[in-house]
Amino acid sequence: MSLSESLQTHKATLLSALEGDDACLQGLLPELRSADIAEILETLVEDDQDLPQALALFSRLPLERRASVLGHLPGDEQLAITEALDDELLLAILEEMGADERADLYKTLGDDRREALLRRMARQEREALKRLASYAEGTAGALMTSDYVAIPTGLTVSRAMMRVRQTAPDAETVYQLYIVDPDGRLAGTLSLRQLMVARPGARVDDLMIHEVIHTRVDVPQEEVARIVARYDLLALPVVDAERRLIGIVTHDDALDVVESEATEDIHKGMSIGALEGGVRRVPLWSLYRKRVFWLVLLVFGNLFSGAGIAYFEETIAAQVALVFFLPLLIGSGGNAGAQAATLTVRGMATGDVGIKDWGKLFGRELLVAGALGLTMALAVAPIGMLRAGEAVALVVAVSMIAIVLFGSLLGMCLPFVLDRLGWDPATASAPLVTTLIDASGVVIYFGFATAILSTS
Repeated sequence: MSLSESLQTHKATLLSALEGDDACLQGLLPELRSADIAEILETLVEDDQDLPQALALFSRLPLERRASVLGHLPGDEQLAITEALDDELLLAILEEMGADERADLYKTLGDDRREALLRRMARQEREALKRLASYAEGTAGALMTSDYVAIPTGLTVSRAMMRVRQTAPDAETVYQLYIVDPDGRLAGTLSLRQLMVARPGARVDDLMIHEVIHTRVDVPQEEVARIVARYDLLALPVVDAERRLIGIVTHDDALDVVESEATEDIHKGMSIGALEGGVRRVPLWSLYRKRVFWLVLLVFGNLFSGAGIAYFEETIAAQVALVFFLPLLIGSGGNAGAQAATLTVRGMATGDVGIKDWGKLFGRELLVAGALGLTMALAVAPIGMLRAGEAVALVVAVSMIAIVLFGSLLGMCLPFVLDRLGWDPATASAPLVTTLIDASGVVIYFGFATAILSTS
């Protein structure tokens, strides 16, 4: 049974148990993971008629489980659930959540609700929450949590272990420990394994790694995810301008960023704007609005293809067989260009290539595209020979090489051009590249046809 089928089965069982079989419900809930319960609640909240059932199911969960489930829900669904909770209950749930999830939920609430909750909080918790919620979206600060284990410099291993035991229950992760000086600056790091096997009398200053991989609070979240992936980190410490440790980004949050950024690049790669909440939940009007701009713009771009065909009417009238090969040629160029653009955009997104690599990539693409064009020309030339004779076959073969070469180089270069203009390279999408190559391919093809056939 697939995951989706399993969730549908559990959903049906839970809804049936809500009707009166409380014993079955209480027996089933502990068997489900919080993420699975959150997905079931999400499907219920999306349908306003099922919202009472979602609230009834949520109310049957223990307080700690409610906090965990709420942390897995998207913002809109979180808001729908929390609007039905009174301030006292919501505050209790917030206290059970991790610091980063608490800040994310806080930011979805209205101003009046925020103020009401802040008035009920202890001063230290209130300031910590406001500080975490103040960082700009899309940065390390908005992604990090303040729940980590920090050990002061100068402690022995035995005293450091006592510190770990005291702070571990509230920490996001305890496998990586961070050593800070009296001013709170990051001095080093130490794994829990190193601490456990060390002599009780040894000092953490002698055991710790001094050169710590870290990031600044204002660094974009894509760069944070890239650092975590590059160095296989369980968590990445985040520091402020004075190198004071203020939080950590855990690997699971970095993985969420990777998924989010990859989805955004895929959407942009097909000329679709960023979708809030995914394709299943986005309103129809938003879905239309995100897609219509580029489609309409590219319609006018395709007019150049028509203009090119009109310009070469005499050549086409003299050799009608040329029209047979037109879709094949411009389609091949578009495919080659889209491939080159995808490789370049992905390389730029992962940090594998930068603007300094343009010359090297251009040379490589020139060789590869030339070989691809020649191979495709050899494949299509016999068809041209059978269809319309040697002269047309030569036109088709030469045009194939030129169009594939031009399309590949355009697809490789366009992301760099957009990057220099300050636009997202992912905008060098398959539709954009294809439209440009369509118009250019028509001119290249019929230009060669006019030159070659007029002399034959």
